[in-house]
Amino acid sequence: MERREKCFRSLTFVFLLLFSLWVCLQFLAPVFLPENSVHELSGLVAMSDNDKTINDMGFPWNFVYSAGDRLCHQKAERSFFANGNQMPFCSRCTAIWLGLAVGLGFMIFYRIQLNEKFLFAIIVGIIPLAADGAGQLFGLWESTNAIRVITGLLTGVVCGLAIGVIIDEIKTFHFFKITKSN
Repeated sequence: MERREKCFRSLTFVFLLLFSLWVCLQFLAPVFLPENSVHELSGLVAMSDNDKTINDMGFPWNFVYSAGDRLCHQKAERSFFANGNQMPFCSRCTAIWLGLAVGLGFMIFYRIQLNEKFLFAIIVGIIPLAADGAGQLFGLWESTNAIRVITGLLTGVVCGLAIGVIIDEIKTFHFFKITKSN
């Protein structure tokens, strides 16, 4: 790991801003909606289960909750509530999004080499989430929201770091290099 040069921070910074904005919208959505107006969003991933509730919301809250409806199971017992409203994503997914922003924030200041150690760190960062998720899926245990947040945050951070490394690697492609013409 080495300190990042000032050049080439901009693309990583843009991704950091986008992920940070997305995380902020997730936390603000239940606060800005009427109190106790969003509850029991439980459904299936990749399905639009809550169109009636979501269509009654204004923009951008309907966009955030619609993304949660399609990308997350939104089980109420696995979600946090603010202002009496269920958050758009479950606790684990919320932590993953937050971790992505944290990992990208780290990559603004440091550069990590794509090598075997980094790939090993990614695998180690994802294993707790995979183990906890598999244990719940097969009925071996029921995890707590605290464990879901920890495993989601860990996975999100390593994925955010991976996005930063991918951005760095893309910048090394020949067509991104500026050549001086005579």
